[in-house]
Amino acid sequence: MLAAVKFLLPFILQSPVYELQRDEYLYYQQGQHFDLGYLENPPLLSWLGMISSWLGGSEFWIKLWPSLFGAFTIIVTCLLTAEFGGRAFAQFLAGLGIITGAYLRMHSLFQPNILDIFFWTLSIYLLVRFIKTRETKFLYGFVFSLALGWWGKYSIIFLVASIFIGLLLSKHRSIFLQRKTYIAIFLGVVLIVPNVWWQYDHKWPLIHHMQELQETQLQFSNPIGFLVDQLLYLIPVVFVWITGLVWLFKQKEWRFLGWSYFLVIALLILGRGKSYYSMGIYPMLLAAGGVSLENWTIRKKWLRPALTVLAIALTIPFIPMLLPIWKPEKLAAFYKKNNIEKTGLLKWEDQQNHPLPQDFADMLGWKELTKKTEAFFNSLPDSTKANTIINCDNYGQAGAFQFYGKGDSFKRKTITGNGSFLLWLPDHLVFKNVIFTGRERPDEGFFQHFEKTTVIDSVVNQLSRQYGEKIFYFQNIDTTGLKLVAERVRQLKKEFAR
Repeated sequence: MLAAVKFLLPFILQSPVYELQRDEYLYYQQGQHFDLGYLENPPLLSWLGMISSWLGGSEFWIKLWPSLFGAFTIIVTCLLTAEFGGRAFAQFLAGLGIITGAYLRMHSLFQPNILDIFFWTLSIYLLVRFIKTRETKFLYGFVFSLALGWWGKYSIIFLVASIFIGLLLSKHRSIFLQRKTYIAIFLGVVLIVPNVWWQYDHKWPLIHHMQELQETQLQFSNPIGFLVDQLLYLIPVVFVWITGLVWLFKQKEWRFLGWSYFLVIALLILGRGKSYYSMGIYPMLLAAGGVSLENWTIRKKWLRPALTVLAIALTIPFIPMLLPIWKPEKLAAFYKKNNIEKTGLLKWEDQQNHPLPQDFADMLGWKELTKKTEAFFNSLPDSTKANTIINCDNYGQAGAFQFYGKGDSFKRKTITGNGSFLLWLPDHLVFKNVIFTGRERPDEGFFQHFEKTTVIDSVVNQLSRQYGEKIFYFQNIDTTGLKLVAERVRQLKKEFAR
């Protein structure tokens, strides 16, 4: 039942006014260019996007995956709870924790986090099964799950390191004296080799991407803020997971998992990872907490419905901050009335407060920009269209044009050098005119070599993150400009190709 509720909630609660979020366009478009890796992320999520395109490629089929993996995560969490000795109430409480808090938001977005959370949870479940049964199939399953986690999101490495150290500090260190352990590890390495080779062949874009994040986003992270976020993300069930952490340390068999939690947090802080990178470790704590609270209420069963009501009561007020359940204007008015900006929820990457959270504002304006850009493109004479390309400032715009665009010619001529779209740039671009979409008129490089520039239109939705992005029309590039374009494309591609 909880899994069904988890699956349906995003579809029921989110207002249909909102579009896909910026990154969702990127991951979906990656799926239209099958590969063993991409510049921003490993390819498993993108392969799911490819399946979505086979099913029709609508927003529903894209949003299916976050809901589905959310439901799967509940199922595995309940199975883990049972392995810890939990019965019905323990499993219900643990599963309820996956429905609330940050999980409600994360399982509404087609992003690698959904795979990260699931494979962390599945890996821990299979490790617990192996320790309890000593059956080799669970050891292989554990390593296989970690390998799939690598294909989902590279942050699985934090779990691998934490469990490795946790096991070494425990009575289970004897696992590393068994031959089958190293066979399993070898097979796990073999499974990730194709993606590692892709990374090598493209000059390690993972490192480049992390450096870019450090410069643009992670520079604002700090240990105190990171730790505060750990409490806030699951505040409706904070009493469950903290109880679970204490319970793990009281169980000699599972104490290493408690240490693994602290190791994950420590490694993420040292690595300046985003605070939500840790969300994969909490299903384990919710499972343990469910068991502890179930045992504690054996003689006080009246407390069980009270704890359930408490978790639900603490969830409801946060729903408007976790999902865009109302139209943007109503949501912005709600935030203003309740002084939500004081919580930091309305602070964007620019460190400024805005009317809507960044993710919600990033679900608006894409259709408007696409419609206006394509309308202008279609207004051009056929001879002019044949010599015109649409150059987008970022992958969100390019992805939205590919997703919402109506005409094949419009979509085929849409390019950008941003993100993984760079890998799909034609080696040779032949054109005379450029329709450029961006916040500011670009004056550098080849943009100085056009005969005429005109501002056509802009995004007017003030609550959209795309508000103010303009459509420029550059006409008649000269020969020098074309040479600069060719050189620029060559340089960009060389950066990620051996």
